Amino acid sequence: MARQYTLHRPAPSSGSGIDYVAALNAEQYQAVSSPPGRALVIAGAGSGKTRTLTYRVAWLLDHGIDAREVLLLTFTNKAAREMTERVRALVPHDTSALWAGTFHSIGSRILRRHAEDLGYTRSFSILDRDDQKSILNAVIGALDIDTKERRFPKADVLASIFSLIENTGDSLEKVIAARYDKFYDWMEKIEDVRQGYIAKKLATNSMDFDDLLVITVRLFEQFPEVLDLYQKRFRHVLVDEYQDTNAVQGRMIDLLAGPSNSLMAVGDDAQSIYSWRGADMSIILGFPRRYPGAQVFTIETNYRSVPEILDLSNAAIRANTGRFEKNLHSSRAALGTKPALVALPDPRSQAAFVAQRMLELREEGIALEEMAVLYRAHFQSLEIQMELTVRGIPFSITSGLRFFEQAHIKDVSAFMRFVVNRRDEVSFLRMVGLLPGCGPVAAAKLWSEWLQSGWSTKPELPPKWSALLLRFKVPKKSLKHWEQLCYTLDELTPNGEFARPSDMIFSILEGVYKDYLEVSFDNAESRRADIEQLSQYGGTFDDILLFLEQLSLMSSTDGQPTGDRNEPDDEKVTLSSIHQAKGLEWKAVFLIWLVNGQFPNGRILEADDSDMLEEERRLFYVALTRAKDELYLSYPMTNPKSYTGEFICEPSQFLDDFPPELVEEWTVGGEDAWSEDQPF
Repeated sequence: MARQYTLHRPAPSSGSGIDYVAALNAEQYQAVSSPPGRALVIAGAGSGKTRTLTYRVAWLLDHGIDAREVLLLTFTNKAAREMTERVRALVPHDTSALWAGTFHSIGSRILRRHAEDLGYTRSFSILDRDDQKSILNAVIGALDIDTKERRFPKADVLASIFSLIENTGDSLEKVIAARYDKFYDWMEKIEDVRQGYIAKKLATNSMDFDDLLVITVRLFEQFPEVLDLYQKRFRHVLVDEYQDTNAVQGRMIDLLAGPSNSLMAVGDDAQSIYSWRGADMSIILGFPRRYPGAQVFTIETNYRSVPEILDLSNAAIRANTGRFEKNLHSSRAALGTKPALVALPDPRSQAAFVAQRMLELREEGIALEEMAVLYRAHFQSLEIQMELTVRGIPFSITSGLRFFEQAHIKDVSAFMRFVVNRRDEVSFLRMVGLLPGCGPVAAAKLWSEWLQSGWSTKPELPPKWSALLLRFKVPKKSLKHWEQLCYTLDELTPNGEFARPSDMIFSILEGVYKDYLEVSFDNAESRRADIEQLSQYGGTFDDILLFLEQLSLMSSTDGQPTGDRNEPDDEKVTLSSIHQAKGLEWKAVFLIWLVNGQFPNGRILEADDSDMLEEERRLFYVALTRAKDELYLSYPMTNPKSYTGEFICEPSQFLDDFPPELVEEWTVGGEDAWSEDQPF
């Protein structure tokens, strides 16, 4: 007869001794100490969200929950590491069995154990973006798609389209119609590529990052016994940044929570700003409906901003209808200084104001690294970058490369550099390298033909570029685009003279580069806006040589602004898009370009979509709540456009969402700040 033997779980370590009431405020304590069940924690900006989640894990461990029963899902590895390290420092319990990580890392961990169930092996490869592009290019090549008449989307763009399909659950047709309508005629071929890509991944035992979520969900849905295994393992599921979850992540959470597991989701609906990459606001708003009887906790004490900034932030977000009600209040004393609303004559004077005020704040004791300039789109930082450079104020950019270092800016300038310096081989090769079918070998042959023509050393311009260049031998696939390039060069030097820089940029963009942008980059719209901003800047020059000289000077700073090189490395102002600034904070924040068409975005205003407009307002709210002590809201009253002359800017409609008494209007005078007789 078999002997009966019972396993006993080791006695838990003694409690951590944490005085939760003393360590947390009343709102945090209520959420942290809540009984097991379904709970949504709406944690306002600066309210200690991470602290709440960390102490919730500690509370569970202190109350006899085994670490192996806890799953913590985050959006970044950094957040997962930070929270587990904090938990480890708080409690004496062994936390090694606790699973904490990003959705993708947890999905990968699960799939390594069950890959065979879905036709993979446990040693499957995880594809990065370059790997994806290689496979996609191989699939496109195998399909023999005819791209002689029209450009086919590049692998980068296709990868973004396929990612949206996976993360939103939308069909290819819906994604194309909503975001890539210029590819509608290619839809059948794009679907062929997608199916070929899926088959190729399976054949090569590979998954991309989206698969780590999609296939995990598929595993749970197709194999209930596997789902049951993990539901029994993870009795307590905690989710960070819940407002950013997409359809696949939301489904993964719901499956793991199952009918009875404890689930605590922490987020802030007012900071849901990533729908463009698939985040679904309805997931956080619909939590109480999906989980009847769920508790909803609201944490409203803000430890970051002074009351004056929070009063403005609260009023600004109230205009949104799709939200949980909350009213942030500050733990800090009032400073007696309201946020400033500053109207400036034009973009250059706006930049001059920001730079001058920064220097004044530095004299008042605020370090440069405690200041930030925030904007809706990267191109809006052009004048700021130039003004800071001229004044020797060091800065770093979190929203991308410095303006003049971006690939698309260099592409456009290559055309201008070549017509000005016809011996510029680098610019010529960059220019012709944009043509489909024109690789390094073909480009080198074209350069050789150009040298043989003799025009590289003549002092005068060719009377007609097209008459000369159309005789060159180019690959068949490049022929149509080569012809357009030649006619564009004609427009850059009409009547044997250089066109104005702004007219050159317009011809390059509309003649050849717009088509290249659309098929090459998934953010073609923002890159086009950069080029239009470059054209606007070019409108201040009549001399192409002076314009190109300024571009060179602004691009040759070795990653550092010109001016005082004795500044400490860490003393730099931050320039950032608002999306990149989420989760960060500074003592002084300058929010610029608050005009309709810029913020809120013009495309959203034209669409007349209330959901998109509410997301823009949440983005505005995120920007406001980055500031601790000082907040400056500025906008130019006019904007000199290259082809239509100056036009009046309409202040952002978001400035009408709060009572005027919550801000202090500043009137800025002085002619020097926006003098027209010097570029900057």
